[in-house]
Amino acid sequence: MADWDIRKLQILRTLRERGTVTATAEALHMTPSAVSQQLTNLSRQLGVELLQAHGRRVRLTDAARLVLRHAEAVFEQLERADAELAAHIRGEAGEVRVGAFSTAVPALVVPAVTALRATRPGIAVRVREAEAQEAYELLAAGEVDLALSLAAQAPSAVDPRFTRVPLLADPLDVALPGDHPLARAERLRLADLAAEPWIFGGSG
Repeated sequence: MADWDIRKLQILRTLRERGTVTATAEALHMTPSAVSQQLTNLSRQLGVELLQAHGRRVRLTDAARLVLRHAEAVFEQLERADAELAAHIRGEAGEVRVGAFSTAVPALVVPAVTALRATRPGIAVRVREAEAQEAYELLAAGEVDLALSLAAQAPSAVDPRFTRVPLLADPLDVALPGDHPLARAERLRLADLAAEPWIFGGSG
């Protein structure tokens, strides 16, 4: 297989566009001798003549035009790759993998994805339903980028493998005797009731 050198192919393409070695050198911030040397090396690498003398100018051979016809597809792919990479670096493209328990998907993930698409349409979101233990195992294994769970099921805040970020807090109602010292408080924290005897209602 021939040795295809992208940089040299770019020089050949610029020569086709500019018409002369001098103009090519100016466009690429090179010396004319450097342009000529690179094109000579490319011709040697590909095993074909790329240029023909035409008076004081040079013109591309049929082989050079064939080479450039195929090289254009490569240039287009590389330009797309550059654009996608730049978007990825700016945080405008990429993929986010989410592990979430089933009820969190419609309640939290779907609205978040909808909002994300409005500002970052190039980011794809992959959702995997998983209960807390599995979700954190996937996170630790690098198979998801973030995991959603209830606080009670989250890893310890000191677990070095994870960073915990509170998303929201559900308000809870607590019933107290009318003469309880905290009965008239507008808001309570669970810590305020830590020493109190509790009766929990059953599920459903």
